[in-house]
Formats: sequence, C-alpha cells, structure tokens
Amino acid sequence: MPTTVFAHPPLAAVGLTEAEATAQGLKFKVKHEVTTEWFTARRLREPVSAYKVLIDETTDLVLGAHLLGPHAEEVINLFAVAMHTRLPARELQKLLFAYPTSTSDIVYML
Repeated sequence: MPTTVFAHPPLAAVGLTEAEATAQGLKFKVKHEVTTEWFTARRLREPVSAYKVLIDETTDLVLGAHLLGPHAEEVINLFAVAMHTRLPARELQKLLFAYPTSTSDIVYML
C-alpha cells in the first residue's frame, strides 16, 4: 500500500525498505540518487529531491520505492501498480510518459 507524507516536498513510499528486504534474505539491487539537479526538480525550483528503488535481482520486480520531491505523492502510485501487476523493472523502463513530468523520471530510477 503506497503511503505519502504531504509535506513540502512530499515523501512517498511503497513496498519494502532496504532493511526489510535484507531481513527477508532477498537478493536485490538498490538504485538511489539525489535528484535536485534533474530538470523536473530544477524547473519547479525544488531544493530537495531524491529516490531509492529496490529491485529483485532474480525476478527483476520492484520490491520497494521511496521518493522525496515534486509529485512524489502521484509517482509512487505507478510503482504501486507495477508491483501489484508484477511488471518487471525492464518493462516499466520501456514505457513512455509525458515529458517533462516527474513520472517521466521513472525510467532513470530503474
């Protein structure tokens, strides 16, 4: 279930944390980055923006996503859909989204 803290900037999460995935013995990769220099954050003059995404190394499924920044409260829903439908990260990465939107950044988070 996705959750959001409606702060400025918004903070959103869905799925497992890194600690939970490790405790379950899952083999996963972590992608994370501070994104304040990405165009979507710069165009909105957002001084704080970052993400962390956990991807199962065996199945290529998203295990968890954690977003901080512009429109995180909306973008997290797409990660929730991908997790619910068991859409592999490589397939999610192929989708085209309207640009420049915060959703279009998903392909760089995977």
